Amino acid sequence: MAVAGLLCLATFLAGGGLNLAWMTTLELILTLLAGAILAGAIVLLPEGARAYGVWPIALLLAFTSLAALSVAWSVAPDASWQDAGRMLSYSAAFAAAVAVAWIAPGGWRALLGGIVLAAAAVCTYALLTKALPNQLDAADTYARLQQPYGYWNAIGLTAAMGAIGCLWLGARRSGHALLSALAYPALGLMLVTLMLAYSRGALAAFVVGTVVWMALVPLRLRGVRVLVVAALGAGPVIAWDFAKSALKDEAVGIVARTTAGHQFGVLLAAMLIALALAGTAIGFFGDRRTPRRSTRRAAGYAIAALIALALAGAVGALAMSSRGLTGTISHDLSSLTDPNAKVPANTAGRLTAVGSVRARYWKEALEIFQAHPALGAGAAGYETARLRYRTVPIDVRQAHGYAVQTLADLGIAGLALTIGLLFAWMAATGRSTHPFNRRWSARRSPPTLAWRSHSLAYTPERIGLLSMLSIVVTFGVHSFVDWTWYVPGDALVGLLCAGWLAGRGPLPRGNLLAPAGSRGAAATATNSATNGSIAPSTSTHGAPSSRRPTRIEPLRLAIAIVVVAGTLLAAWTEWQPQRSVDASEQALALLRRNPVAALSAAQAAVQRDPLSATALFRLAAVQHETGQSALARATLEKAVHMQPSNPETWSTLGEYDLHTDPAAAVHELRAAVYLDPQSIPLQNVYVEALRAAGPSSTASAADSRAAASTQKRKRRALASSTARAPGTPPAPRTSTSSKRKSASRS
Repeated sequence: MAVAGLLCLATFLAGGGLNLAWMTTLELILTLLAGAILAGAIVLLPEGARAYGVWPIALLLAFTSLAALSVAWSVAPDASWQDAGRMLSYSAAFAAAVAVAWIAPGGWRALLGGIVLAAAAVCTYALLTKALPNQLDAADTYARLQQPYGYWNAIGLTAAMGAIGCLWLGARRSGHALLSALAYPALGLMLVTLMLAYSRGALAAFVVGTVVWMALVPLRLRGVRVLVVAALGAGPVIAWDFAKSALKDEAVGIVARTTAGHQFGVLLAAMLIALALAGTAIGFFGDRRTPRRSTRRAAGYAIAALIALALAGAVGALAMSSRGLTGTISHDLSSLTDPNAKVPANTAGRLTAVGSVRARYWKEALEIFQAHPALGAGAAGYETARLRYRTVPIDVRQAHGYAVQTLADLGIAGLALTIGLLFAWMAATGRSTHPFNRRWSARRSPPTLAWRSHSLAYTPERIGLLSMLSIVVTFGVHSFVDWTWYVPGDALVGLLCAGWLAGRGPLPRGNLLAPAGSRGAAATATNSATNGSIAPSTSTHGAPSSRRPTRIEPLRLAIAIVVVAGTLLAAWTEWQPQRSVDASEQALALLRRNPVAALSAAQAAVQRDPLSATALFRLAAVQHETGQSALARATLEKAVHMQPSNPETWSTLGEYDLHTDPAAAVHELRAAVYLDPQSIPLQNVYVEALRAAGPSSTASAADSRAAASTQKRKRRALASSTARAPGTPPAPRTSTSSKRKSASRS
């Protein structure tokens, strides 16, 4: 219940993670809670126990430090500061999961159960917005599920990860049969949510996660049974929704949506009741007799034959299409990588479409990376840096892919840290799960390193850890093609599972002759630390066998104090951007009735977040209203010097000069248009400045365009002998007098 409550708090409080106020609140809660857990774990760690997972924690903190340091070169240092706060809270959550695995390794059931419970609660709310649109989501005009995140792919990922947890819950041999029976209606609920979100990425991640689970966990037939029964229950509900125009089309009236939604709710309730009864019957009567080996083999052959028939049918359908098999594959690949491909509508038909807008975002991210290969444009700098490279006036905050986003934001350094973190985490996870029943082992004489067999029993805990690994894989696959890394409700699930796997350490061997996942498999062999088969600090049921420390060691106490101090410092850092926003809003509210207090509040906003361009804009507005025009302009110039690659700082200064110094406004707005050439409002203001400045400025602008065109032709002619990096934006050309005038203003 505690794990589910934390995940639901992150989901319903922060939503998609785009609201700074709610996100700051969640970051403070996570950081302070995780700091207390980590400090307590350091003090309570059993004597002689080894702390696993330290390297992944260190590398994740190094990645967070790089994000924080990027404010020095970021195109949007205020956004980089905010992103560093998010990464601090994520690092704290990961470290807390590692620490809990140290002191309470038997809590893996609580973690998996909490994930399933939270996913069921979130998916229930999402489906209720479709069943009761007049009460929960009246303003939504889309057919796709998107609440409570406000983003359909995020709710699809929640359903996908929760479905993997349901496979574990329904297929396990241990645990109460009634709880296992609840996996059937829960999985049906998540399958309906997954399909009605119309999220192709979430569906692909679920397929990959399910394949990984089936490959690693030996309870395949039991898992297939849960999946097939739940799919049979969810299928009619999904098909009815796809056939109902009031539910599958966009911009449908609220009356029609409400009527169809009530019918959908009745069908959904009937599905849940039917699946609950089926799960109860299977749990109490279906497992009384273990099937013979021949029966299991025949069932496996039948499942493999059905999968082969389905694949053959899909290939045949492609071959019978108008383009043929190879033509269809070629067309789909080109649509997938074409930045100008047609984007499918937000209806059920997008599930069979291939084209996506992601190719455009990825192309822009790679262009940013080519311009800033070493360190990138700064954490969360993609949103600002892409304005120079975008070809359509669409505002996007993320690159919709972790790898390309990291390259754009933090360059090769960020990607190198990510790869190092991945390998360190894989090594730590392999120590606890042994997914391939092998491990690296070394011999002294002769000195050799070999990938040798290392069989462990499939105890309930090991099956649970392998299920966590499948959830992490599901999250990782989806994060590769989307920005759900920024959605805290989804990211926390991946972080908690990944942290637990890294911190758990070696498992007991167990009884290799007992059935996988049974209680007999958990019987521990003789504790032998000589061959490394079992950690000295673990017992049969996962509880620490070493004694708790009778007294607090000075070194542990010192480390715990450092952790607490670092936690408080991190929380204070995360709080400052929101404190700055609060002070800025207070300044605007006080401006009319108390200008002196408004000025003091605006100055406090800048002091709390000296990297914020918005705080400087508000301060300049207050200074202008209080009669300090020269000081207001100096403040706007400071914003330009602080963020010279941000078109907003140039445009704000240009609009301020528009009515007092049109000639200066022309040069400032020209820089803004150069940095964001697709912005129609910027172009309109620039034209207005040209008209206000008179013919001389218009001629100067024409000369500048001609000079830029001439320079572009020269670059093309000398392209074969020029070493300029591809994608680097050319510097705007101006006349000599314009250069002198701009230099004097600077």
